[in-house]
Amino acid sequence: MAAAVVVAGEAAAAAAAAAGAGGKKRGASRSWILFDAAGEERVLDADKYAIMHRVDINARDLRILDPLLSYPSTILGRERAIVLNLEHIKAIITAEEVLLRDPLDDNVIPVVEELRRRLAPSSATQHDVEGAEEDESPFEFRALEVTLEAICSFLGARTTELESAAYPALDELTSKISSRNLDRVRKLKSGMTRLNARVQKVRDELEQLLDDDDDMADLYLSRKLAGAASPVSGSGGPNWFPASPTIGSKISRASRASAPTIHGNENDVEELEMLLEAYFMQIDGTLNKLTTLREYIDDTEDYINIQLDNHRNQLIQLELFLSSGTVCLSLYSLVAGIFGMNIPYTWNDNHGYVVLVSGLFCAFMFVSIVAYARHKGLVGSGSEINYVQ
Repeated sequence: MAAAVVVAGEAAAAAAAAAGAGGKKRGASRSWILFDAAGEERVLDADKYAIMHRVDINARDLRILDPLLSYPSTILGRERAIVLNLEHIKAIITAEEVLLRDPLDDNVIPVVEELRRRLAPSSATQHDVEGAEEDESPFEFRALEVTLEAICSFLGARTTELESAAYPALDELTSKISSRNLDRVRKLKSGMTRLNARVQKVRDELEQLLDDDDDMADLYLSRKLAGAASPVSGSGGPNWFPASPTIGSKISRASRASAPTIHGNENDVEELEMLLEAYFMQIDGTLNKLTTLREYIDDTEDYINIQLDNHRNQLIQLELFLSSGTVCLSLYSLVAGIFGMNIPYTWNDNHGYVVLVSGLFCAFMFVSIVAYARHKGLVGSGSEINYVQ
């Protein structure tokens, strides 16, 4: 009886430990939404180990998608997946699946809607030219295009908002220099610096991909899977994705007319290069807008500094006039003080002409000082700083 009680206690403890482990696992799980090549979608609440096993990536690559860690924008090509971290868009793309993290985020919802529209199976039944061209791209490229379009549009919208707020604020600052306007421009400049860094990171990542053909070739997941499943490879294994429309002659839009086999040219990255170049030009245009805004802010700062220097020069001129007048009045006061003393001397009588002569002398000395300063360009038009905006 006692042994049975001990066994029951150990079983209860094991069940409690398992429940605790399950609770930790659920606590560590993250929300994902999955889109497949058939157009189906479902929400996954899986932990990192389940995601790693599903898409065959290591923990280091998955750590890039952790929102709690600060990683720069990255596009990594792996054997069976593309790991993509572009600002708030954190996704894993395979040859027939897209896993998007945190689909309920306000910034991610438009990406989910666009993936739902672009990857829907109804797009395969379109008969117009545009729909046919879109269907000929591999699945991973269509998904990659959606994410690139979303991040470029997002950063472009943030840049447009910043421009609409910055230019009026700068113009108002040039017309009236005040603490309120200066603080407003300071905040806008800080926001522009942060946005410029974010746009620069995305641009650098696309430029790095475009400069390396091997990195672009790693993103051709359908071509690699088709080569692995082909009888030519000698593996003899079954085709992993028999229903995928992205295998065979639809691997590359640029090489479909000349590729005689299912493999295509493994070194041909023209299709992906054209895709990346299009969004590289778009993000580069956004960066150019921010550069132009930065130059406008620098010009405004220079204009304000010139205005402040001009006001400072005017104050110096005023100080020069006041100092010269003070010296002249001091001499006149000295003469008046000497002859105003109550001392019975003969030279102290009938001295009204002395006061008149000393006053004229002090006035002449003041005019001489001002004329000398103007001749040397210290005051007047020669010292004014003119600035053409």
